[in-house]
Amino acid sequence: MAFVRACGLSELEEDTPKRVELDGTPVSVVRTEGEVFAINDICSHANVSLSEGEVEDCQIECWLHGSAFDLRTGKPSGLPATRPVPVYPVQIEGDDVLVSLSQES
Repeated sequence: MAFVRACGLSELEEDTPKRVELDGTPVSVVRTEGEVFAINDICSHANVSLSEGEVEDCQIECWLHGSAFDLRTGKPSGLPATRPVPVYPVQIEGDDVLVSLSQES
């Protein structure tokens, strides 16, 4: 599994998504509850950026229609979204946040 640098750990504010692009794939990197998560940045219901939404209870909410996605699994917790979004493995090396575009789910 190949990991690439997404950003610096010091660049991540708690519960504030950071949008990055890795090999043409938009990814939202989120630091919350003592962990760092990487989830595809595009809502499965509407073509909007999840990184513009809010993070709470290990979920990221789509700002447009309010669907929330679990940062661990990518599964939606409520309508209107019914399909999950991909999540990606994360490793921390020093201040580097590394993400693999191989999907965990």
